[in-house]
Amino acid sequence: MSHRSLEELQQKARWVRRTVLEMAVSAKSGHVTSAFSQTELLVALYYGGILRVRPEQPDWPDRDRFILSKGQGGIGLYPILADLGFFPREELDRFTQRGSKLGVHCEWHVPGIETVSGSLGHGLPVATGMAEAARRDGKDHLVVLVTGDAELYEGSNWEAAIVAGARRYDNLIVIVDRNGQGVLGHTDPRDDAYMEWSSDGPALEPLAAKFAAFGWEAKEIDGHDFRQIFDSLDGIRDRRGRGPLAVVARTVKGKGVPFLENQRRWHYRVPEGEELEIARRALA
Repeated sequence: MSHRSLEELQQKARWVRRTVLEMAVSAKSGHVTSAFSQTELLVALYYGGILRVRPEQPDWPDRDRFILSKGQGGIGLYPILADLGFFPREELDRFTQRGSKLGVHCEWHVPGIETVSGSLGHGLPVATGMAEAARRDGKDHLVVLVTGDAELYEGSNWEAAIVAGARRYDNLIVIVDRNGQGVLGHTDPRDDAYMEWSSDGPALEPLAAKFAAFGWEAKEIDGHDFRQIFDSLDGIRDRRGRGPLAVVARTVKGKGVPFLENQRRWHYRVPEGEELEIARRALA
C-alpha cells in the first residue's frame, strides 16, 4: 500500500524523532515521549500514500480530514507538515516562541491542522461531525483521527462512538495510540506492580471489543510496525457498509530512546546534559 519502501519510512521516522528532540531542546518545552509513540502512525499516514492531501492547497475541499486529538503530540506532526510543504521549515526553529505559528497543542491556524485539540478527548466527537458532514455533502473524503488512549476516559468519546457506529460512518477511521499511559497514570493497571501511582485509571481493556460492541470494525496492531499499520488500513476507501474502523495500535511512550520509554515522569520533561547526548546517540 505504501508509495515508499520500508527503509525510507523507517528513515523518516528516525528523522521525525530527531527533529522533535531538537525542537523541544531549543524551546525547552514539548511532549517528546507523546510524539515518539505516534511517530510510525503519522509517518505511514502522510508518507505512505494513505492520506489524500495537497500541501500547496491545505484547504483543498476534497482533502482527507486528519485530526490529531492528542494535541500535545503536535510537536511530532509539525516536522511532517513542514517537510511536505504545508509551511516553511524555518517555522520549526520557532516552536512555541513569541510570534510562532506552532504552539504546544495543535491549533487550526497552522496550515494542515484541521481543528484545535488543546482540550483533550474531543477529537472523536469532532471527527464524527465531520463524517456526517461529508455524507450530507456527498463527499468521498475520509476523516482520520489519532487519539491517545487516556483520552478515552472522556465520556464524549463514547457518545460519539455510539453515534458513529449507529450511523455506519464507513468514512471514519480512528487510530488509538495505545501506549498505556496518561499524564496522571497508567491506562491499564494489570497488577500491584504495575500500579505506579494512585491515580492510575481503570482498565480500558478490552478496548477493541468495546468499539466493536458499538458497531465498529475493530483491529489491534503493533503501532510501530509499518507492515501491520498498512495492513490494518488496506482498502479504507472502499469500506461501504462496514461502519467506522477503529485500529488499536499498541505503542511505547518515548519509543526510540530507552531511558524515555514507558517512563511517565518524562511526559513534560525535556532531556538535557548527559541525558540529551544519550538521546541523540540513540536516535542517530
